[in-house]
Amino acid sequence: MKTAIVYYSQHHGNTKKLLDAIAEKHDVTLIDVVRDKDVDISEYDRIGLASGIYFSAFAKQIIAFAEEKLPENKEVFFIATCGAAPTDSFFNGIRKITDSKHCRFAGQYICTGYDTFGPFKLVGGLKKGHPDADEIRKAVEFYEGMK
Repeated sequence: MKTAIVYYSQHHGNTKKLLDAIAEKHDVTLIDVVRDKDVDISEYDRIGLASGIYFSAFAKQIIAFAEEKLPENKEVFFIATCGAAPTDSFFNGIRKITDSKHCRFAGQYICTGYDTFGPFKLVGGLKKGHPDADEIRKAVEFYEGMK
């Protein structure tokens, strides 16, 4: 199954660490939504959408990409990192978009990530050292579980 993961990972590269580990073991195409804004992903069978969590939602760049460029009827999955306690509600916005495009949901993975956004910077950040080796391993296992 031909797979692409479209991602936004800016501040500390938390999400990219998970994706790099997946790409190291599996044939996936990683697409940086900032650098590759005009990419056509219609040739892929399975599409991952990956992001840090900002104000309890996926990055606006991923949301905009999904609204504009995600083809209909694709198999999709989500990967996210967050400084707060992980919760399924962080996926609600992106899930609403993929549902509206009749995409088949394959699963989601979320773990903590180092966060120095806004006021967290004043206290040295949250979740320093995350994602850790165990969280990265679990992300790879999540991907492998979809196969």
